[in-house]
Amino acid sequence: MSITDVLSAEDIAAALQECQDPDTFEPQKFFQTSGLSKMTASQVKDVFRFIDNDQSGYLDEDELKFFLQKFESGARELTESETKSLMAAADTDGDGKVGADEFQEMVHS
Repeated sequence: MSITDVLSAEDIAAALQECQDPDTFEPQKFFQTSGLSKMTASQVKDVFRFIDNDQSGYLDEDELKFFLQKFESGARELTESETKSLMAAADTDGDGKVGADEFQEMVHS
C-alpha cells in the first residue's frame, strides 16, 4: 500500500508544506489538510497500519518521530516536543503507545 492510494499527493504536499519548519506540526491541521479527517474510521485504521513500521498494532515514540516521513520520504522528522505532544494527544489510556482506535479517535476529534 502507498499512502497516495488513499490520500491525494496534492493534499499531502500541502499538509507537509504547512509544517515544514521545526515545531510547526499541528496534528489537527495536518489531518484536515491531508484529508485524513475526511476518511472513514476503517480508512484511518488502514493508514495507521501503514504508519505502524513494526506491525505491532501500536505506534511508539520512535514511530511517531518519523510520522511525516510516512507521507513523504523527504519530509522532516518531528522534533522531540512535537513527538511528545502527538503522543500525549493520542495516548488516551496512558500506556505510552498509540493503538489504532486511539489514532482514529485523534484524527476525528
